Amino acid sequence: MRERLLETADRLFYAEGIHAVGIDRVIAESGVSKSTMYAHFRTKEDLVAEYLHRRSDTMRVRVTREVEAREQMPVKGRILSVFDVLHEVISEPGFRGCAFANAAAEYPHHEKVQEAVARDRAWLPALFSRLLDPLGAQDDLLVAALVQVYDGANAAAHLDRSKASAHTARKTAELLLAAREQ
Repeated sequence: MRERLLETADRLFYAEGIHAVGIDRVIAESGVSKSTMYAHFRTKEDLVAEYLHRRSDTMRVRVTREVEAREQMPVKGRILSVFDVLHEVISEPGFRGCAFANAAAEYPHHEKVQEAVARDRAWLPALFSRLLDPLGAQDDLLVAALVQVYDGANAAAHLDRSKASAHTARKTAELLLAAREQ
C-alpha cells in the first residue's frame, strides 16, 4: 500500500506539480483508503518528502550504476557518464525538469521538504569529489562548476525544451576537466 501511494504520488506530483495535486486525488488514484494513507504518512508534506527521497535514491542508483560500469575508464570518462545519464533522463517522455527545483519552489519554507531537497543536493558533489580524489585533483571549485553545469543542463532541458542541453553540459564538463589537467 505504501509503495502504491508513493508510485501514484510520484507520477502525479512530478507531472502536474505538488500543490496542483490534492491528497484526495493521490488516495483515489492509488486505490488505498484515507486511513491507510495517514497510517503511512501523517501529512501531505510527509508524502512529498518521501516522494523526493525516492526520486533522489532512484537517480543516485542510476548514475552510480553507470559510473561503476565505467570503472576501467579514466576518471574523466566516469565523470562524463553522469552527463550521459542526464541526457537519458531528459529524453524520457514526460520530463518536467528537476523534481527538487520544482519542490523547492513550491515549498520554500517547509522543513521536511527542504531537508529532502538538501539531501538530494549533497550526493552529486560528493560523487564528483569521490571521483576526482584518486587523481589528487580534489578541487572544490571544479566540483561546484560541474554541479552547476549539470543543474544548468537540467533547467535548460525543461525551460528551453532542449534535448541537447546534456550534450552541451557534457562538452562543457570536458573543457573544465581538460583545463584542470593543464
